Amino acid sequence: MEFSLTEEQQQLKESLRRYLGKTYTFDTRRQQLKSGQKFSAAHWNTFAEFGLLGIGVAEEFGGLGTAGNTAEDIMVVMECFGRSLVVEPYLSSVVVCGGILRDRGSAAQSERLLTELVAGSRTMALAANERRGRYQLSHVATAAMRDGDNFVLNGNKSVVLHGDVANTLIVSARTSGMTGDESGISLFVVDKGTAGLSVRGYPTFDGLRAAEIELRNVRVSMDALIGPADTAFETIERAVGYGIAGLCAEAVGAMDALGEQTLDYLKTRKQFGVAIGTFQVLQHRMVDMFIATEQARSITLLAALKASSSDTGERRRVLSAAKALVGQSARLVGQQAVQLHGGMGVTDELPVSHYFKRLTAIDLTFGDVGYHRGRLGDMLAAA
Repeated sequence: MEFSLTEEQQQLKESLRRYLGKTYTFDTRRQQLKSGQKFSAAHWNTFAEFGLLGIGVAEEFGGLGTAGNTAEDIMVVMECFGRSLVVEPYLSSVVVCGGILRDRGSAAQSERLLTELVAGSRTMALAANERRGRYQLSHVATAAMRDGDNFVLNGNKSVVLHGDVANTLIVSARTSGMTGDESGISLFVVDKGTAGLSVRGYPTFDGLRAAEIELRNVRVSMDALIGPADTAFETIERAVGYGIAGLCAEAVGAMDALGEQTLDYLKTRKQFGVAIGTFQVLQHRMVDMFIATEQARSITLLAALKASSSDTGERRRVLSAAKALVGQSARLVGQQAVQLHGGMGVTDELPVSHYFKRLTAIDLTFGDVGYHRGRLGDMLAAA
């Protein structure tokens, strides 16, 4: 199995890191968030110019084509984003919603939505989580009732990542069956401004955005239905799987940056007349951080390779194992970085605390360590 990046992927990684290193500095990010900007349109347009918004999208819709492993290419981008704490809605728009449209969207839907996504003029968000759902994608109580040539949607969605900055929502709703059933779930395109759609946005503690969504007699046409009715669960799960692989890569990038910053601090901070990096016990801690990061990197590569696998059981096992291990490693690296920086590690002025916040939020997105450990245990026991 090949675990190294291709020449094109390596070039993408190097060019994106150079760009982010020059223009997406920590101070620039802080100023952007303090100004109340939900995300930078300028950076988003640059991502479009780089072709990042067209990864995995067919050339007929303005993308880079579907050749190669889309999840691996996304992994390269997300790792760079993790190093720079990028807050733009790439995960929700390109990785998750883009994945749904690539797998299941009609030609007309792809023409309208993917073309504008690739051009940078449209952002999207998946509204799939509901209260008391506890990470279960099949927990869908939101109802979609057929009314002639339309569907009428009623329900609520919670913690919709970047839901308030999205032009378009992809909403999961139940067209048959009971809450918790995997069958009977459908996906609908709901544009911002649709009558009956209420979006309450708020900042998350890591600098990103989320929203609570309320749908009250939201009427959409048959054209808004993505794929056949009642059969969307596997598509949602696959798209979230792409999201999990992307989040793992983002976490690796953040852990990399934390390790570098902590090592630099140990080399310059002096105690008893010498750099504290000369103390053996602190060197051991740095080694622990390095090993945890490299373990996370290895399993993230495996997750990217298996995210598009047609073997559902294998894909689920690998993604849950990756999410659990990366979450565990991220906690260790984040805690060690804060402790080795001392009191400065928790201040708003130092990047360390912001990386730790983002790593904590990544663990809570699409299932935390405890959830995926339990899921993996259940799958292994049933095998």
